[in-house]
Amino acid sequence: MSKQIWETRPLEIWGKAKELRANFQKAINEAAASPNSLLAHGNTGGVDWSVGFDGLNVVEDNPIGAIMASRSDSFSREARLASEIRGWGRELCGYVNNCWGCQFLGYDSPDGAPFPYRQLSVPLPDPCDQHAKRGQQCMDLSPIPRFGADWPMYLGPIDPERESALVEHKVQCILHVINEIERIFGKKYDDEKLFNVLDIVPRVQVLVTKIAQLMANVPAPLGLKELYSFYTLSVLTKIDPQEMLDFWKAFVDEVQWRVDNKIAAVATERYRWMEAHPSPWHFLRYFRYMEQYGAVCIGSQYSHMLVEPFKLNDDGTIGREEQVKVPEGQKIRTREDALRSIFREARGERFKDDEYFRKHVITDFAKAFHVDGAIMPLWRAGVGCTLTRKEQGLRLSEMGVRVLHYEGAQPGDRTDLDEHDFLDRLDIWMESQGLEKLA
Repeated sequence: MSKQIWETRPLEIWGKAKELRANFQKAINEAAASPNSLLAHGNTGGVDWSVGFDGLNVVEDNPIGAIMASRSDSFSREARLASEIRGWGRELCGYVNNCWGCQFLGYDSPDGAPFPYRQLSVPLPDPCDQHAKRGQQCMDLSPIPRFGADWPMYLGPIDPERESALVEHKVQCILHVINEIERIFGKKYDDEKLFNVLDIVPRVQVLVTKIAQLMANVPAPLGLKELYSFYTLSVLTKIDPQEMLDFWKAFVDEVQWRVDNKIAAVATERYRWMEAHPSPWHFLRYFRYMEQYGAVCIGSQYSHMLVEPFKLNDDGTIGREEQVKVPEGQKIRTREDALRSIFREARGERFKDDEYFRKHVITDFAKAFHVDGAIMPLWRAGVGCTLTRKEQGLRLSEMGVRVLHYEGAQPGDRTDLDEHDFLDRLDIWMESQGLEKLA
């Protein structure tokens, strides 16, 4: 095993990331208190439809529920209990139960800050089975508009004609949402603002892909725990598009500098492992525990999801599928064309990716990042995350990657994770590979 000791340093961009996240939260609070603003639950996926509406802020359950679990286990338990006593069981996503519980309690933090109630709901369309359900309780709690914006997928051979039809279906879904917001709330959508972000979004995607590619270096410039602090700052955490682009440019520059100067996430790196989907947010210290073995987590398809549609390049690096571009010289002039461009850029005109996603993305990820092991949770309240997980573990084992499974309720729910057993499993697993804790 390598005895190399690498230099480590804190990230200089950390302060800027916290500032952007604080501004996002401030906008939510101001929208909730303002009669002239709207606070929307959910995310349509692929397009920030709030860009064209002044004063409309989109809030998604995933990052909020995760932060609750990480910051205060006692408060997130209180929130989930408020949801449970109203009939929602623990098989429901922990993110949802955390956020719904806050709705019922009327406050969203231990200090009693008022819960920012939503004025409309557009649940995030996603293969995860519980995403579409998330808007239901918002609507049941108070009579607010709720719009479905689904994300169709199909199996079988790739069919360009079918792909084009599904792009059109998505465009019509978002057009319906925009038109209904205009009709119900009397707000006009500014198409020019939508047009202005068309150039920014692809450039951000290139930068996000670059971060993912840099994670393949030895030593890894970041660990997954650090990466999780940044990766929502372009999709789930809505910020000004130009600020978003500037942030990711600076982030790439700093990570590239760390790679060039061999600045490591873990000074004693000698073992690289990957995850498959979200970590237990209430127990992120297990990343630090693994560092005692000189082990670094280089990411997961969840943390790198902004790279999707994912592909393994011929040189062994990761990249994105070639995107369908607007022909050179052709200017986008309509809302419909703008939405088509965004969905084609977001998906590469590929709605048939479930087979690849389930069968091959895990093994390709392991190859690209040169991993020795994989720690893969089996979340009982996240069927979309856990489907085919055991089969994926077998494929990794066949290619020489050591696999450890553990069970729990859901990343945002501590209830059913035995943390002591989890640490014991990690010790046994690492020792079975000939690794002991470093002095």
